[in-house]
Amino acid sequence: MFLLGANVCMKVVAELVEMVCWFDLNGKPHPVRFRHKGSVVKVQQVIHTTEEKLAGNRMLCFRCQSEVDGVMKVFELKYELQTCKWMLWKM
Repeated sequence: MFLLGANVCMKVVAELVEMVCWFDLNGKPHPVRFRHKGSVVKVQQVIHTTEEKLAGNRMLCFRCQSEVDGVMKVFELKYELQTCKWMLWKM
């Protein structure tokens, strides 16, 4: 597995997804896999995590990479802290 560069061109998707994740003792979520358009995508690597506010809502942003349909892809997942909803933000 290899790490793709930071300036990867991604398209904004902004769709809610069903997520399987685990939480550490501090309450931080760690994404494992999610369902998008009927297929399951396994999160192979979390590249980095940041926190931001989107429309006044605190969100954790996860830049990840996984092999999707035989191609290594970089994507962003967002977790809204107030509503506990996961969103595929960019892919």
